[in-house]
Amino acid sequence: MFKIVEKKYLANNIYLMDVEAPRVAKKCYPGQFVIVKMDEKGERIPLTICDYDREAGTVTIVFQAVGASTKIMAEYEVGEYFRDFVGPLGCASELVSEDPEELKKKKILFVAGGVGTAPVYPQVKWMKQHGYDVDVIIGARSKDLIILEEEMKQWSDHVYVATDDGSYGFKGNVNDKIKDLVNNEGKTYDLVIAIGPVIMMKFVCLLTKELGIKTIVSMNPVMVDGTGMCGACRLQVGDEVKFACVDGPEFDGHLVDFDQAMKRQQMYKTEEGRAMLKLQEGATHHHGGCGCGGDK
Repeated sequence: MFKIVEKKYLANNIYLMDVEAPRVAKKCYPGQFVIVKMDEKGERIPLTICDYDREAGTVTIVFQAVGASTKIMAEYEVGEYFRDFVGPLGCASELVSEDPEELKKKKILFVAGGVGTAPVYPQVKWMKQHGYDVDVIIGARSKDLIILEEEMKQWSDHVYVATDDGSYGFKGNVNDKIKDLVNNEGKTYDLVIAIGPVIMMKFVCLLTKELGIKTIVSMNPVMVDGTGMCGACRLQVGDEVKFACVDGPEFDGHLVDFDQAMKRQQMYKTEEGRAMLKLQEGATHHHGGCGCGGDK
C-alpha cells in the first residue's frame, strides 16, 4: 500500500499528489514513469514521474481527471492509499547519461504543453542541480490552464509562458514562441525537448526540422498498459517499430510517425478498432495478452 501524503489542485481538473514509495524514489530518474492502481480491480494508469525525493521516499505524480478511473483517483485524499505504485518504468532521459562535458556545450530548450509540463519539470530541475542552464516554454490555451510555472522558475531563469488567447504571457502557441526566441531574440539551440499533446509535439517537430534543431519528444500520451503487452503505444520510429512504454517514452521526434500514432490512438478506443489493429499488425502488435483489450 502506498500512502498519499500531499494533494494539490493545480488547474482544469489537474491534480498533483506526493505518494510514499521509497523504492521507486530511490531508483527513478527524470523521463521515467510509474503505473498506479487504486485497488485490486482498478485500471492500470501509467503516469510520468513529475518529481521525487529520495530522502523522504516520495514520488510526485500529476494527472488530469478526464476518464472514469482518473476521476475516482481525484477523489482520493491525503492519508488514503494506492493498491499498487509500480516503477520506475521506461528509460530515463538521455540527458542523465550524457557526457557532462558535452552537455555543458549544448543550448537546450524545453517545450511543455498542458499536462506535459509535469514531465518537463524533473528534467529542468535535474539540469539545474547538475549545473546546466536551460530555457523553458510553457504553453496552454489560456492563463487558467498553466501549471507549475512558479515551481519551474526555481530551476530556470528563462521560463517563457505562451497562451493561445494571449490572456497571459506571450500571445500565441509554443511554435510561435520558438520562432520569436529564434528570430526576434537571437536565441540558438542545439536541442529541443518537447512534451505535451501528440499534435503539439508533431508541429514542434515540423518547425524544428526546418530550423535544423535535434528534437526529442516523450510519447507518454499514447501509453495504456505500460508494459508493452497491449500494443496501444506501438510506434513507427524511422524504419523501426517501437513501444513507448518499454523502448521510450522518449524518441527522436524527427523520426516519429505522428500521424500513424494519432490514428492508432483513435482506433484503440473501440473494440472493433483494436481488432483491426491486431489484424493489420500481426505479430508486431503486442508482446502478449494483458487483459486490457489489445489482444481481442
